[in-house]
Amino acid sequence: MLSDRGAIILKSIVERYINQAVPVPSQSIIHSGGLEVSSATIRNEMMRLEQNGYIIRPHTSAGSVPSDKGYRFYVETLQDIRLPANQQRMVSHLFHQVETRLDEWVRLTASILANLAQNMAVVATARSTRALFKHVELVSIQDRTALIVLVLQGARVRQQLATFPQTVSQEELSAASNHLNQSFAGLTSVQTEAKESVLNDLEKQTAAVVTAIMKSEDAITFEDPYLEGLQFIFSQPEFASPQHALTLADLLEQKNLLRLILPRDLNEQGVHVCIGQENEAQSIHHLSVIISQYGLPGEAVGCIAVIGPTRMPYVRSIASVHYLSDVLTRLIARLYGKDIPPETGRYN
Repeated sequence: MLSDRGAIILKSIVERYINQAVPVPSQSIIHSGGLEVSSATIRNEMMRLEQNGYIIRPHTSAGSVPSDKGYRFYVETLQDIRLPANQQRMVSHLFHQVETRLDEWVRLTASILANLAQNMAVVATARSTRALFKHVELVSIQDRTALIVLVLQGARVRQQLATFPQTVSQEELSAASNHLNQSFAGLTSVQTEAKESVLNDLEKQTAAVVTAIMKSEDAITFEDPYLEGLQFIFSQPEFASPQHALTLADLLEQKNLLRLILPRDLNEQGVHVCIGQENEAQSIHHLSVIISQYGLPGEAVGCIAVIGPTRMPYVRSIASVHYLSDVLTRLIARLYGKDIPPETGRYN
């Protein structure tokens, strides 16, 4: 545990380093937080912070920078983090201008979040935790070929061509789709597969394709995310290092970033903050990730995150992720015709 004075000094070091991106010397924080102590006392406190692993001195003659442990202490002591009212109004105004389509909501969220946090924003579209059948249409293309248009709950539409061993008319296709719509409404892939035995041959052939599509959807954790704000993250001093810049560029090119930043406990409510080496993947140990799940557990969930160097504006980033995840959750709830209680965000 830090003393009150040590905590004040550490907070001052963290905030000054976040704002200025240069090591913080002891003389610059003599009057921080109303401390009326000598410069020698400040130096002694900073020495204790360094010994306990909260700060690091890059060079003996230089000032200090926070360690991952120092940032963690700072984040844990933040209280009542809220997005300013004027920014909340701005967000509300922008969402009122977009269409009531999930992809438009997600694209707008990524853009707003990147600008608020001044770092990279990652937003994955909400998807059902399990694919649930809603509707299917069969459209004749040729004598033995039809287009299967499958609509899943959560407004996901998937299309696939199917070739049948026999010639089929549009009338037969429509009758098959009507029967499947009655039989499969609201079912999972496991449940649709169990019902195939009571179908006729054409319906069985169609149902096999439908079930296969649904199973492939079940295997997806999240949709490919929207990324915004690359210009912000690459303009940070930390990415003047070619190694850091190339590592991030490689992750983006391989479309591997979302899998790496997801914490194991993301299903727990609230905003999660992973700082530097707290991230499981070594390739992102130089980054911090602020991430939250949004949506309706059991119905449709997505995720929203800010990614930046460990020297990121935590207050602004946490507040932005928290507020926008709540906005998206309410939009998803409205889409599903659900009511949700007032938001009660917490930070992990």
